[in-house]
Amino acid sequence: MNRHLVLFRAIASKSLTLSRRYLVNTVVGFVTLYVFFALIFFGGQFVAEDVISRSVESLVVGYLLFTMAVSAYADLTHDLTDEAQWGTLEQLSMSPFGFTAVVTMKTVVNLLGTFVTGVVLLLVMMVTTETWFSIAPLSAVVLGVLTLIPVVGLGFVFGGAALVYKQIEKVFPLIQLSFAGLIALPVQEYALLKLLPLSLGSDLLQRTMTAGLHVWELPAFDLGLLVGQSGVYLAIGLLVFRVGTAKARKRGVLGHY
Repeated sequence: MNRHLVLFRAIASKSLTLSRRYLVNTVVGFVTLYVFFALIFFGGQFVAEDVISRSVESLVVGYLLFTMAVSAYADLTHDLTDEAQWGTLEQLSMSPFGFTAVVTMKTVVNLLGTFVTGVVLLLVMMVTTETWFSIAPLSAVVLGVLTLIPVVGLGFVFGGAALVYKQIEKVFPLIQLSFAGLIALPVQEYALLKLLPLSLGSDLLQRTMTAGLHVWELPAFDLGLLVGQSGVYLAIGLLVFRVGTAKARKRGVLGHY
């Protein structure tokens, strides 16, 4: 069996085990996501029904992308902090696969979990709003992955910082608020905004899900830019993470909490 497949199975098994053992926390987390959406949707209908009715599709897609982006960005840092608390972080760093490879695979597993949660949340939101999308599944998944990869790159940046400075969660709310702004940026009016994470991917995903477009029907330049953007942000994130790992090892604080 391929060694990376073995690593994937081990990490996925651990993730599923933790989700089952802390089932209440898992369920409460999902319910919280839905309750926030319900408050926005029904509260918006009460205050400005016409506005919500005209923009309900954008609201659903935007909220879905926001929740997935927050998860993709923060999960890695939370995982590293948990491993440090449990006293197992140094064991991971001594893995024959290499510490970066292990952490990258954990990120892949987390991203898969994020997509599963996102699909369920999307179905619940569509039932709530009585709004149904004509979605091309493959196109939505491809765009979703490409949109979230820059956020994963940011996650690696803060993951590397967490290895050195340990407690950095206070900055998370500010980053999460910025995600909401990035998702709503008018990239078609101001082309330079397409270079920012989430902005271009959000626009393409909105068009795909609300108009039922396939990925090959979107502008080739925008798709190429999204692919390049994803690669650049991920490369920067991995570089910063490796620098943070090296600095933590040099200081002897890799497994400290």
